[in-house]
Amino acid sequence: MQKETKEKLDRLSARYEELQIEMSNPEVLSNQERYLEIVKESNEIADTVTAYNEYKSIENDLEENKLLLEETPNSESEMISMIKDEISENEERIAQLEEELLESLRPKDPRDSRDVIMEIRAGAGGDEAALFASDLFEMYSAYAAERGYVLEIASEADNDIGGYKEIIFTLAGKGAFSRLKYESGVHRVQRVPETESGGRIHTSTVTVAVMAEVDEVEVDIDPNDLRIDVYRASGAGGQHVNKTSSAVRITHIPTNTVVAMQDERSQHKNKDKAMKILRARLYEMEEEKRSSEIAGERKSQVGTGDRSERIRTYNFPQGRVTDHRINLTLYKLNDVLAGDMDEIIDALITAERTESLLSGEE
Repeated sequence: MQKETKEKLDRLSARYEELQIEMSNPEVLSNQERYLEIVKESNEIADTVTAYNEYKSIENDLEENKLLLEETPNSESEMISMIKDEISENEERIAQLEEELLESLRPKDPRDSRDVIMEIRAGAGGDEAALFASDLFEMYSAYAAERGYVLEIASEADNDIGGYKEIIFTLAGKGAFSRLKYESGVHRVQRVPETESGGRIHTSTVTVAVMAEVDEVEVDIDPNDLRIDVYRASGAGGQHVNKTSSAVRITHIPTNTVVAMQDERSQHKNKDKAMKILRARLYEMEEEKRSSEIAGERKSQVGTGDRSERIRTYNFPQGRVTDHRINLTLYKLNDVLAGDMDEIIDALITAERTESLLSGEE
């Protein structure tokens, strides 16, 4: 465990002891409001302090066992075997506790328990970018199915060869945002397009935006700040298309944020979906602004990457995926695109956790 982490845990333990003393103070006992505040703070850190005490105890046991192993004669093979078994158990438990303690110290993102709105847009590369946007959607769909998330498409705009110029969808399920928030940014693909006769590798980009769903009360939108236009839907969809003005375009005038929705036959449903996405975008803007103010000159956290930042490269000729934020390269491109994303996401979570601790955030 790093020195900075131990120092933080030592401060937390000291604070816990202070709270126990305060709770027995007659003046505090006579002040119910203050007493409840102390109990609440104490309960919030109790599990972490208990785990840290166990960690220190096992750490001492481990050192004693290592010393005992050095002092035990080679002739006592049975004793040596027992000591080695205990050392192995000590090391395994310490690793578990360290993981738990790091997680408990990690600043909690209030959005982690939320459902997700994801937007995938083709960037540079024309049809090839649109095809890769479709590949990414399939990747997230497979990952969602593996994690038990419920996926619903809100809006899609495809091209003539099976790609997506844009697709917006929601993912509902426990911890959806906490896992997928790291996907925001520019995804780059390097491969030979099917239409390329010369076998040349092309580079294309796709932009992914990940936002947490938010309630109406969390984002105060003045109706006077909205311009709502209705028009006839276009494209595939059957006989109802172009007969009724069911499509909706909402513009948030102060930020010039525009959301258009035409996938539903009902104007009311399209408006509801558009408002849900608009709220999420406005909330995300505020979160990005707040994160920037907190970060200052410090490197921004892994989980709050700029959408214009290139975060990952998918190189087909070499069969590799590289996440540039943490310099992680995996030679399992097909597996990742099939939804096997946990190794990347877990590494990103660990990197963010470490960065948060080292930055001294409470």
